Amino acid sequence: MKIRESFLPYSRPFYGEAEAAGVTAALDSGWWSRGPLVGEFEQAFASSVGVRHALALNSCTAGLFLALLLHKVQPGDEVITTPMTFCATANVIVHCGATPVFADVDEATGLLDPAAVERAITPRTRGIVPVHYAGRACNMEELNRIAARHGLFVVEDAAHAVYTTYENGKPVGSGDNLTAFSFYATKNLSTGEGGMLTTNDDELYARAQTLSLHGMSRHAWSRFSAAGSWRYNVEAPGYKLNMTDPAAALGLAQLARLEDMQRRRADIAAAYNAAFATLPGVDVLPDAPFGRNAWHLYMLKIRPNGLTAGRDRVIAELNEHYRIGTSVHYIPVHHHPYYRTRFGTRRGDYPHTERLYRQILSLPLYPSMTDEEVSYVCEAVRELAARFAK
Repeated sequence: MKIRESFLPYSRPFYGEAEAAGVTAALDSGWWSRGPLVGEFEQAFASSVGVRHALALNSCTAGLFLALLLHKVQPGDEVITTPMTFCATANVIVHCGATPVFADVDEATGLLDPAAVERAITPRTRGIVPVHYAGRACNMEELNRIAARHGLFVVEDAAHAVYTTYENGKPVGSGDNLTAFSFYATKNLSTGEGGMLTTNDDELYARAQTLSLHGMSRHAWSRFSAAGSWRYNVEAPGYKLNMTDPAAALGLAQLARLEDMQRRRADIAAAYNAAFATLPGVDVLPDAPFGRNAWHLYMLKIRPNGLTAGRDRVIAELNEHYRIGTSVHYIPVHHHPYYRTRFGTRRGDYPHTERLYRQILSLPLYPSMTDEEVSYVCEAVRELAARFAK
């Protein structure tokens, strides 16, 4: 096959005239921090999810941190989560002074295993933070049952799950659990940096609003607009976690075209599935076992001893020879030096997670990919599989 001259990046922003016009209008308005567009984005996102409240923030990490604070997580507490996630999921537990306790995943899907969660519960456990991995929902019905049985809260990490649905067909974030979404540059809906916290609880929403803006009783729009008042009270030692209006302008434009972007993601995933279904030594992760897959990631598994080259060699060949960017989601959290040193985690603690990690790589999957680029990736992977066939 003919090798590309230019590098095909793992991810690439997808935007058009609506995004550019929205950001320009936001800049021209003079509201460069939290202003009216943030409120408009919050309402539009809440409506799209089917939830009462949505709070726009500067990251999903901020949303997860706020959620734990709202549940009053503190030193001495334990919070269960998955080791197959980005470090932020565990970091926020540490920021609250609590101990992250990992539970293994289902090796086929990478999703948190409810049975492993139940085994990890101790008298110090306060809550569970499941991660909707790669765009597929966890078994929330079972996880919520376990939490209710043991008197635990659940906070959902939906960084990968804009457009994902649960087993009952309802959107992730529409239920009773506090749920945090990511709008990072690589996400299905992007504001560059940003996130959203959703809830149906009026009291939790009010407290989250206050904590996200220094603990102040009024945000800038309610203080500096023509109808506002300069007076405010500091009701708690809060944080600076809010979204800005230029970011919200991006979010509004992206939300309006989300269905089209998701349709393109699904088309690319279908092309990959068709190309890789019968490749020797290579597996694809199964589709969503519960609800609708948002196709945030497309992951291949290099079967152990299935090829003469392992996962790392395949990644190197795709990058250096075929000029295709890839990634790995994720290096298990318990492998990282901080967690090994602070909490005594060791390689081998979570065998399903570790076996999956050694096999997986993520291929480019984003709406701005052309048909030619998708075909090129398919051809490169098929050629690699043939080259390294046993």
